[in-house]
Amino acid sequence: MSALEQDLADYLQLRRSLGHELAEARWLLPGFVAYLDAHGSPTVTIQAALEWAQQSPTGQVTTVGPRRMTAARGFARYLAGIYPGTEIPPSGLMPHRQRWRQPFIYSTADIEALMNQAHQSITSPLRAATYETLIGLLASGGLRIGEAIKLDRSDVDWSGNVLLIRESKFGKSRLVPLHSTAMQALSAYAALRDNLQPRPKEPSFFMSLTHKRLCYTVVSQTFRKLVNNAGIGTGARPRHRDFTISGIRRTAGLCSLSLCCGWWAPCGRCFGAHNPSVRRQRADDSSLACRALCGGP
Repeated sequence: MSALEQDLADYLQLRRSLGHELAEARWLLPGFVAYLDAHGSPTVTIQAALEWAQQSPTGQVTTVGPRRMTAARGFARYLAGIYPGTEIPPSGLMPHRQRWRQPFIYSTADIEALMNQAHQSITSPLRAATYETLIGLLASGGLRIGEAIKLDRSDVDWSGNVLLIRESKFGKSRLVPLHSTAMQALSAYAALRDNLQPRPKEPSFFMSLTHKRLCYTVVSQTFRKLVNNAGIGTGARPRHRDFTISGIRRTAGLCSLSLCCGWWAPCGRCFGAHNPSVRRQRADDSSLACRALCGGP
């Protein structure tokens, strides 16, 4: 192990102890250290950092370069306290503009089609119910997919119709109130899950066929298949549309906005909305909420 490799290990350990995940730094910086060692550089210089960041196997400009420079800058700040000759690359040396793909907003019909597709196309009863309920929860509760996967059985308050979302984004926790029809669907899923898997290996609410917590990669792949098989987004330009499961929570935001503006758009089959009595119940609830939020009559 070279001196710079040991410095990198110490740097990463220090940053982790301060609570940083360092997902990109852990991936990028070993290549930077190898580049410095190969060129005989005892520490970071602006020229070396810039040359390494601009490296591209295809010769095309990508967003990796600025990310490399950001990682190198943080490492250089650390080395500056060890090696006097260290040069810290200034901010803005490789500016870039993040290119976000236009998100796809799932309509009420899209959510209903996805839940129907999960129910009809997935052969395993538990797996079909898992994805049908998961999609409905994301649309009606506005949860992030990671929050739904992380949900444990003890996080469901059946008496208060509330979910506890623990240590989500930025380490914050929150309570998410749900409609009674949503709780009924969660209860039906829990009963089916406990009947098919009476001895789970983990306390997670949504279970896989291996008796463990759902895997994000598998969930994303399955959701993409459901989207394709349901024909959602046909005609949209894929390069400008983001057909990911993370986009479902935007539907809940639009429903909340619709509610606040005085009209209610129920999410299709989302947790009982296909039932006329449930539709009437939701309409009554939305009317009361609208008067409370907007000061309506």
